[in-house]
Order: sequence, then structure tokens, then C-alpha cells
Amino acid sequence: MSFTPSIRFEPQPVLAASAYDDPGMWIARPGMTGSNPAQWVPDGLTEDGDALTVPVFFVHPTSYINKAHWNAPLDDAQSRQIAETMVRGEASVFNRSTAIWAPRYRQATAGAFVTDQGEARQAVDLAFGDVAEAFAHFAAQLQPGQPFVIAGHSQGSYHIKRLMAERIKDTPLARQVLAVYAIGWIVDPARDLPAMGLPACEKPDQTGCVISYLSFADDADTAMMRRAYARLSGVAADKSDAAGVLCSNPLTGGVGGSAPASANLGAAVPDQQMTKARLTPGLVGAACAADGTLRIGKGPDMGPYVLPGGNYHVYDYLLFWNNLRADFRRRASAWKP
Repeated sequence: MSFTPSIRFEPQPVLAASAYDDPGMWIARPGMTGSNPAQWVPDGLTEDGDALTVPVFFVHPTSYINKAHWNAPLDDAQSRQIAETMVRGEASVFNRSTAIWAPRYRQATAGAFVTDQGEARQAVDLAFGDVAEAFAHFAAQLQPGQPFVIAGHSQGSYHIKRLMAERIKDTPLARQVLAVYAIGWIVDPARDLPAMGLPACEKPDQTGCVISYLSFADDADTAMMRRAYARLSGVAADKSDAAGVLCSNPLTGGVGGSAPASANLGAAVPDQQMTKARLTPGLVGAACAADGTLRIGKGPDMGPYVLPGGNYHVYDYLLFWNNLRADFRRRASAWKP
């Protein structure tokens, strides 16, 4: 109740087709003047190699936690600041690319994911409409046959999963998808992958595939994420078998299994303000549990935003920051037209 709006849903006009021509509608984009949060890197990163030319479309997670509206106003200062923080910590995984696009959008408020009220679906649909419009602008910049990445986190991953199913599957663009990083939102292999039109990434150098996982401490309660998925997908939330949840292992680049902390090339451990981070190799291992979630042991001290019940949702990207960076580079190198 503390997160869910008590007001009626406020219908809003569809964004103009030219809305994303405005540079101000992007948190990050090529040619951006001033500070670009997607170009951030943690302290301690050293690497060689050329830049990548694979464009990345990244949709940030929920940053609007206010209950004044069902959807974030585009000019809401707090949600804009949080969104930029999340782009800094997450989209930066892909910044070996010279072209990261991260749109602002009228995201659904956090309360939309913890209620059965009908307004929640309306709020999510409105947010998706903005994301789809932003993607249309992004896609118009692509060269014929050029590979690209679609990535997101949490609410952002919900939207990119839907984007694959409703706007990309069975179109020429589907053959150009290098990989989909739908992290922090459940992807059901039996239900969602066929709808998206792509398989799971079962090998570390596979392309045209989907990566997804949800990070929890070993003794964590996963019910909240399952209920959120069920509300928006219309399926039972009490599945206990791994077949209901895709578990990509970010330390191996495959599906399932386990890897020790020594395989972790570096978590980005943030400071209390979430402005700086130190790359910390070997922080956690990763093991896919029987319920399909990714378990990380007791769970490290990453800061104040670990959710109740040992849910490391906020840190899904940061826990495996350097491995995800290597994953992107490896799949880009493996791409064949």
C-alpha cells in the first residue's frame, strides 16, 4: 500500500512519432554533449582492445517510486536522477560500444508491480508505448544487416521482452539481434522464448539469443518477483521447477550450473551514494538453483539497497559487471551475418 497510488489511472496522449528526435528524451545517446552516464566505469578497470560498433538499446529499471501518479512524469527530478544512476551502473557494461541509446520514458511507478489493480496494467501499457516509440527511432539509425543488442533491467526487461514479441519477432530486424539481456525479470523458457522468437544463450559465444537471471542470496525468498511476473503474465506464480525460469549463469555464459567466485572477473561495488564503485574480482560465485533463480551464497555487503529476504535485484548487473562486459565483447566478436 505504501507504494501503490490510490488515484485513478490518468490517460495520457501517445508520444508524437518525432518525440525521440529530441536529444533531451535520451539519458544516453551517441554524440551526447556534457556528461553521459553510460560512459561511466568503475575504479580499477583496465582493458585493451578496440571499441565495438554494435549499437545497444538499453531500457532502465523503475526509478519512479512516488505514488502521486501511475506513470512517471518525464520531468520528475527524483526519478530522472535515479534513472541516470541506474544507467551509469548497468548500461555501462556495454560501453565498449560507441553507440548506447537509453531513452527516458513514462515508466510505470513501482507500485504497479505489487498490486492487482487494473490501473497497473494500464500504467505498464503506457510505459511500453514510449519504449516502443524510442526503439523505432533507434532502429531507424541502424545500417542494413547491422547487429545490435537489446538490454534492460527489471521493468526495462519486461518492456524489451515485450518489444521482441510484438515489434521485432518475424521482422528483418530479428536476424540482426546479437543478444537480448533481459536481466532482473523472469523469462519463462516455455512461454516467453517462443514469443520472443529467440532461444536462450546456451554457449558463451552464441548470438541471436537471450540472457536472463535474478540474483538472490542462498536463503532468499523469491515470492515477490514471482508474483510480479504472474500479475503481468497471467500465469501461476508458485512454480518450483527450473523450467519456469530461465537462469543464465553470468560467470559461464551458459544456462544453469554453477561457477566459483574465482570466475568472477569483477563486481562493481558501489559507494553509499551510488556514484563511484570499485571493481572487485572474486566477490561472489553464481549457481542456478532448482527454482531457476541465481544464488550468490550468503550475499556480500553491496550497500543499503538489498531488498527484503536477501533479494539482490538492485545489484543484478553490478555483481557481475566485468563478466557481462566480457560476455558482450565475446558475442560481438562471434557475430556472423
